[in-house]
Amino acid sequence: MPELSQQTERGRAVPLFGLAEVTGPSMVPTLCHGDQLVVQYGAGIRPGDVVVLRHPFQQDLLVVKRAVELREGGWWVLGDNAFAGGDSTDYGTVPEDLILGRVRLRYRPLRADQRSPLAVVRWALSAVRPVFSDRSASRRLRAR
Repeated sequence: MPELSQQTERGRAVPLFGLAEVTGPSMVPTLCHGDQLVVQYGAGIRPGDVVVLRHPFQQDLLVVKRAVELREGGWWVLGDNAFAGGDSTDYGTVPEDLILGRVRLRYRPLRADQRSPLAVVRWALSAVRPVFSDRSASRRLRAR
């Protein structure tokens, strides 16, 4: 994904959309390792949205999490997989200026083991999906 701060410093326009790849299990079952994401930069964030952000302690590391609620100091973000960690339970709230954008679309690439015609048809029907806000997940995660 492009570095937003470098582009704005150069005076170039910030792109509206970008691509990101999911690595790791923290957003399972919503997102899986290897999924490709279409991210809308600068989009308004609401509780329940899946967002791409800069890690508060390693700002060169991009993270995909669900924005649970806006608290004093920024967004409380959590992964959908409670056992994976690496979210606000570890580093607290994330300042709004570290939130890069909202995930709009998920593309799941065809795996090497999906060779049968039936597997390819199933993949074709589910490969591209919008990523919607999940307010029920937001309430459920807030309880953690």
